Amino acid sequence: MQQDSIGINRALVVASYPDSILKFRGPLLEAMVASGWEVHIAAPAVDTVTGLREALRSIGVALHDIPLSRTGTNPVVDIGLVLALRALMRELRPTVVLPYTIKPVIYGTIAAWMASVPKRFALVTGLGFAFTGDRQGIVKRVVSGLYRFALGRTHKMFFQNPDDERLFRELGIAPVGIPSVVVNGSGVDVAAFRVAPLPGSPIVFLLIGRLLGDKGVREFAKAARQVKALHPEVRFHAVGWIDSNPDAIAQSELDAWVADGTLEFLGKLDDVRPAIAASTVYVLPSYREGTPRTVLEAMAMGRPIITTDAPGCRETVIDGDNGFLVPVQSVDALVEAMLKFIEDPALAQRMGRRSRQIAEDKYDVHKVNAVMLREMGITRAATEGEAQA
Repeated sequence: MQQDSIGINRALVVASYPDSILKFRGPLLEAMVASGWEVHIAAPAVDTVTGLREALRSIGVALHDIPLSRTGTNPVVDIGLVLALRALMRELRPTVVLPYTIKPVIYGTIAAWMASVPKRFALVTGLGFAFTGDRQGIVKRVVSGLYRFALGRTHKMFFQNPDDERLFRELGIAPVGIPSVVVNGSGVDVAAFRVAPLPGSPIVFLLIGRLLGDKGVREFAKAARQVKALHPEVRFHAVGWIDSNPDAIAQSELDAWVADGTLEFLGKLDDVRPAIAASTVYVLPSYREGTPRTVLEAMAMGRPIITTDAPGCRETVIDGDNGFLVPVQSVDALVEAMLKFIEDPALAQRMGRRSRQIAEDKYDVHKVNAVMLREMGITRAATEGEAQA
């Protein structure tokens, strides 16, 4: 792999959401540094996250601020992002660029191509708002075209589930001739997310995530209302926040659910482990995911899972083994799955043990990262002169 003129292998990761950098990519960044690489990460609004710059510096990663609007659709702003990224790449001269999430993948890859970065990779972590919920129209066509153009300028694509990889191939968004690899999501640190004993009665169902329609938040609330009509003692916890995504639920909806006792809202938590430890069953009725990180965290802590038979979600659950799969948008099926845990108290214990085993075997973050590093050629052998080609 090509090195820069002073013999340093340098990697640049491009992100769209600074809050997620350490949680979702921290172990990957640390693994890159441990392999002898100089590592940089670029993201927007980085100084709004207290201590982020210092935390990254402590693990040997340099942080750069970029003018990325995560949910904006102004083409002038996006062109400015491409130019800013190109300038940063020309300054840093990275050997490898790895963007993840939609805007970084599209505009980061285009900028890397314009800056002649030797090795360009793309991590597709999910389809995003433009593709979910059977949306059609100009937004979907534009995003598909931009994706197609950008991915045609990568050297390899990473997907977090086989359904996304297949869809991108079928739609022609993933160009023929560009290799792709499916990895098991972002992985989970099974040492940090340790098994916690299940709480006693009453049963607590938990959902964590951005409060979006496509996350199945409304279905969760409707199911909660039906279950509580039969079993008033059962509790339903929600962790998360309402952001600027066009699919976000209204604050008034959340307020109504809390006011009538349907949900207990715990807000946005920096550490979700106490919420998982206080739960009996983790629920994510999402319409589509890359691979849902919150599900992996709940599995690692020994929780059974109820999720949808949808791309990204279905890979995490063996139906009837470590949880249940339900059809997308089916409140009745969600209620039925919840009632199984209420009617058979031993079920959560048995399925929770299986969740932990699957997390260790399939989703251990170090195993996931090892695959990505190998596929990108980021290994200690590479830094010690593996190939000057």
